[in-house]
Amino acid sequence: MMTNPVARAIFSVCLSLALTLSNLSLLGAQEAQPHSAQDLAPESGTGINVTTTAHATRFMVAAANRHGVRAGVEILRAGGSAADALIAVQTTLNLVEPQSSGIGGGAFLLYWNAQTKTLHAYDGRETAPAGVTQDLFLDEKGQPLKFPDASVSGLSVGTPGVVRLLEAVHQHHGRLPWSRPFQPAIDLADAGFTISPRLAALLAGDRLALARDPATRAYFLDRDGNPLPVGTQRRNPELADSLRQIATQGADAFYRGPIATDIVAKVQTDPIRPGKLSLADLAGYQVREREPVCGPYRLFVVCGFGPPSSGGVAMLEILGLLSRFDLSAIAPGSAEAAHLISEASKLAFADRNQYLADPDAVSVPVNGLLDPLYLARRSLLIDRTHAAPTPVGAGVPGLRRAALATPPDAAELPSTSHIVIVDAEGNIASMTTSIENAFGSKLMVRGFLLNNQLTDFSFRPIDDAGMPVSNRVEPNKRPRSSMSPTIVFDREAKPVLAVGSSGGARIIGHVLKTLVGVLDWGLDIQSAISLPHILNRNATTELESAATAPALAAALTVLGHQVSTAEINSGLHGIQFMKTGQLIGGVDPRREGVAEGE
Repeated sequence: MMTNPVARAIFSVCLSLALTLSNLSLLGAQEAQPHSAQDLAPESGTGINVTTTAHATRFMVAAANRHGVRAGVEILRAGGSAADALIAVQTTLNLVEPQSSGIGGGAFLLYWNAQTKTLHAYDGRETAPAGVTQDLFLDEKGQPLKFPDASVSGLSVGTPGVVRLLEAVHQHHGRLPWSRPFQPAIDLADAGFTISPRLAALLAGDRLALARDPATRAYFLDRDGNPLPVGTQRRNPELADSLRQIATQGADAFYRGPIATDIVAKVQTDPIRPGKLSLADLAGYQVREREPVCGPYRLFVVCGFGPPSSGGVAMLEILGLLSRFDLSAIAPGSAEAAHLISEASKLAFADRNQYLADPDAVSVPVNGLLDPLYLARRSLLIDRTHAAPTPVGAGVPGLRRAALATPPDAAELPSTSHIVIVDAEGNIASMTTSIENAFGSKLMVRGFLLNNQLTDFSFRPIDDAGMPVSNRVEPNKRPRSSMSPTIVFDREAKPVLAVGSSGGARIIGHVLKTLVGVLDWGLDIQSAISLPHILNRNATTELESAATAPALAAALTVLGHQVSTAEINSGLHGIQFMKTGQLIGGVDPRREGVAEGE
């Protein structure tokens, strides 16, 4: 299942636990075709908003923009693998959805090799420059900078990882020549694309910040400083040239030479807060291949990404805490379901905030947090009749000594994108990719934006009790993330579902909701994605604005929850594998994504 015999043995144990711990009465329900939201809505009253579900039998791509999806489909039709198509999708999204991801950012990728039955986890997260100190985001008085002051500057730029990640996955899993998957994005950048409603709205909202850097201003605003409106045709010959260099010369064209020189110059000469990124940081960047984190849930094994992402561990912890409750007997959208999910989320986020960070710099108790006995004991803290006051405290997994603290003050904003690809051989790419805040640092180089991912570190290196913060800034360290690319397998180690989302720290809850929708409630992937969001990050219970939200908020308030209701913009994309061999694609109705295949 994974990349070495030990990992495969762990996966076998997970499969056994999944079968042993599950409620076997669910088996019959899972053999049936999944329900749609329309089936459940009349009984549950969820107010589900459903988009058209995509179907295919050979291959499929689900992503945040139709141009990116069509680029991926083009490569799959040409005989490319999921790895090849991933290059096409990511580089095209860089062009048409520049606010969310691109070659100036980082990503986490789960890749399932259907032939070898191995699951790979590629860490292309940004790293802190070697020249940083832990007071990077403190002002002259030793106080944390305000987020806008830190993020819209060279100070926030980490060493980008996306290009090296794409190179690594292509070397291991690519089928077409390296240069071929770049061609759709190059052609579209030369020919031009139409600015979408989402991009136009974000340009309008960030107009002042985008005006600070001359290159960014020239590309995104008109001569009078106004944001480009919906329908504007925009070419990006500079990005096309950058992609041509990478396509012909390999990833070294990005990490060494003129492109690297321009990146470093932009960061180090920022007029307000210059950054620390150097040519040596770019030349020395390495993708890490990590062990995926996998755990049992009902009759399934859920696999996610481990540290430095907190997403996989936190999601698996929530599922483990919920295992003793028969959610299949509880209606989607009900107060009971929302209460149990919120209470489990509180406990998992308490542990996340305390323990999770870059495992190359900090000892992270992944096995302890996912130990079935630890989860069983911690689950007993969930009271079905009343909400626990927040914040709840972190647990103590195993015989662990006192850990470094991690106050949850890193911004981790939601401008991110998720890509899911299944090729004709059954290989799967599930990748969450990001430049952090909308338009990243707002600094543009050679047609692409640079990330502001260093603001995902905690700004305070020491907490109020004088303890060092595990997610503090340190040289060459990777900031903690919540990105949660996920692949679910059945008891025969066959893929069931691949999914992920944008949304900052809310990503964990978005993906969790979708997993529960499919695995517990029998929804198809589209209907599960369309369910209204219910979130808790060890604070307020957050409800997405929907027709059912007022009644649900009132019921949760009676149970002791502090509730807020607002628009919550996720970016879920997923593909579900049916026993018939059919693929079902799901995209987030809150954004502009599509799923296509054949």
